[in-house]
Amino acid sequence: MKKLLGRTHDYLSLVRFSHTVFAMPFALAGYFIGATEPGYGFSLRTFLLVLACMVFARSAAMAFNRWADYRFDAMNPRTVVREIPSGKISRRQALIFVIASSLLFIISAAFLNRLTLILSPVALLVVLGYSYTKRFTPLCHLVLGLGLSLAPTGAYIAVTGAFALLPLIYSFIVLTWVSGFDIIYSLQDDQFDRDAGLYSIPAVMSRGRALAVSTALHAVTIILVASAGITGNAGYLYWTGAAIFTAMLIYQHLIVKPDDLSRVDMAFGTTNGIAGVIYGVAVVLDLLLL
Repeated sequence: MKKLLGRTHDYLSLVRFSHTVFAMPFALAGYFIGATEPGYGFSLRTFLLVLACMVFARSAAMAFNRWADYRFDAMNPRTVVREIPSGKISRRQALIFVIASSLLFIISAAFLNRLTLILSPVALLVVLGYSYTKRFTPLCHLVLGLGLSLAPTGAYIAVTGAFALLPLIYSFIVLTWVSGFDIIYSLQDDQFDRDAGLYSIPAVMSRGRALAVSTALHAVTIILVASAGITGNAGYLYWTGAAIFTAMLIYQHLIVKPDDLSRVDMAFGTTNGIAGVIYGVAVVLDLLLL
């Protein structure tokens, strides 16, 4: 049992399961936007399948990223302790995990509706393809954001089988939000990326300019959050969550400086994790209670 728990912990660490908080609240928002529309309603089956799609797609993406980047992770002092470089999980085991998670994602999508099945390979192409973008473009942060941004629209499609404006706005919120905080996170590796021939916004420009790009992306995020509230005719619960989310976006830019990266982890993980959960809960509660 102890060995099984240890292996489970290794795989959960491989896919950084705790970081599910970045996209899961928005997947739930997309689901409930669809479920509260006329002609639809809550379905436990659909709800569980949406959660399954979310978990399997993200697990495949994270494990594939670790598989593809194992050589760079082994050279970087900050990442050498990760599961593959440290030998806790072999590359073969990681690849098998990626294949299994990808198949389970497609199977889960197939049980939803025709459109989710058709789009599932496209979603996989985006979330798996991200792992190679850092090799040739500093726009890799936007590709990561794009991958996570599929959650709200995908969840809405799972319910309705169609596209709509409001979940698309939420997708753009995720795109700009994630891209912005990923730039902050990558400040830690700017010199390593240059030395290794990798691309990131901090690696191709100064830290100050990289933070300016991150700030601009988050300014767009704030505008989109307001747009979502107006488009969805949101109530006070939504606007309360939106205000807290906005305040926490601003806060992370106040605690990270070009010459002081000591609070990057707080900005990246803690602040954004809490912000995403609060905002997502506010969106869902506003839909259900008002």
